[in-house]
Amino acid sequence: MEDQFFGPFYTALYKSILSANNVIENSTDDIQVGEAKFLRGLSYFKLVQVFGDVPVNLSPTPPVDDPSILERQPVSNIYNEIIIPDLQDAIAALGNEIESGRASRWAAQGILGKVYVHLGNFPLAETELAAVVNGASSAGIELQANFAEIFGFENDLNPEIIFATQISSSIVDEYGFSEFWSWSGGLDTKSLEPLDLDLVAAFDASEAGGDTDLRRVVTIDETLLASPKFPQANGPDHDWIELRLADVILLYAEALNENNNTAAALTELNKIRTRAGLSNSTAATTGEIRQAIQDERRLELAFEGQRWFDLVRTGTVDAEMGETINPNYYIFPIPVSEVLASGGVIEQNPGY
Repeated sequence: MEDQFFGPFYTALYKSILSANNVIENSTDDIQVGEAKFLRGLSYFKLVQVFGDVPVNLSPTPPVDDPSILERQPVSNIYNEIIIPDLQDAIAALGNEIESGRASRWAAQGILGKVYVHLGNFPLAETELAAVVNGASSAGIELQANFAEIFGFENDLNPEIIFATQISSSIVDEYGFSEFWSWSGGLDTKSLEPLDLDLVAAFDASEAGGDTDLRRVVTIDETLLASPKFPQANGPDHDWIELRLADVILLYAEALNENNNTAAALTELNKIRTRAGLSNSTAATTGEIRQAIQDERRLELAFEGQRWFDLVRTGTVDAEMGETINPNYYIFPIPVSEVLASGGVIEQNPGY
């Protein structure tokens, strides 16, 4: 697992951060700096979600003789001092148009809205997510009419994609020793049978009233117990979707619901259900709508790297797993190679 995923994931994000630091310090182009701050904020957000406290570097030339730079910093500090300010600066610097898949104001606002949702700050989340939902159409961002046309390399940068990490087989793979690119692209290499039968049951439940969930055939293969959502063919050319409009709409619905605007929350939720071929939700109370939104996120975003973080932030890990899970395992182990290379300055997460 270390060599196959966590090691490459960790080092790739810090390489992204180092490159962003170089642009931030040396570029005089405001848009370039805004793009770099967006990427740095996104990279640190992904790091703290997966590993918790992590080392912080904001320099393009960090000192190699000062091991203190490797000391892990508290998650709260990283959110408040790096992630949120970087994304706010990116919002101020970037334009509304998405050019060649590069970061835009909508990408920065969408990720910042997601950050606030993960922090439980729903008033601030609603503000950022509302701006994306209500303004994205001006940049040509819209839900794809056909769910299947969101995925596959031939659909890269389709109108639903707000931001994606662009990938090309023409670029030399630094992690050829691993299956990192295929894992991060959602391909079925993490286990022999990556499709949990509980997900099949969730799709059954979505169709219980006689509806047909149009996402089902795109998302699950019940014979192979796998997902066709990210086709194996042309795998190295699949962009990795960091943020798409459906994700933002469901986060916006969640923020509205938590801010006691249940009617508006249902309106947003039903946009996603309608595209999926489902009838409107019958949820009525805040609690019912909260559950309906989480159920919809599970089906809409299956195999897109969202589910575990949704369970952790909503405090529903134990209920979903059917047993009590030690909170130590809500985050993952720091790569052992990093712990050893630091001479023990980087301490491993408890329980690993």
